[in-house]
Amino acid sequence: MDHGRNGRPISRRVLLTSTAVALGAAAARAVSQAQAQQKIGQADAQYQGAPKGDQRCAGCFNFQPPDACKFVQGDISPSGWCQLFSPKDQS
Repeated sequence: MDHGRNGRPISRRVLLTSTAVALGAAAARAVSQAQAQQKIGQADAQYQGAPKGDQRCAGCFNFQPPDACKFVQGDISPSGWCQLFSPKDQS
């Protein structure tokens, strides 16, 4: 049997309860991270497969080569554009 900090034995029930609480907290964090990472649809972002002027996905901070975006679902063309366009830092 395991012993706690005070030298007294830890019951199986206490050990299992503590483990369940810790796992539950970890699962809750994972769910909230997944919810934060949900992407919006292309229609909602007003995505188009062609650039808008000199603005194109390849020049956007949110673009993830070769064909993804941090915020928009689906395949994203490097020469596409959406209303979430944010130019990469030019420094």
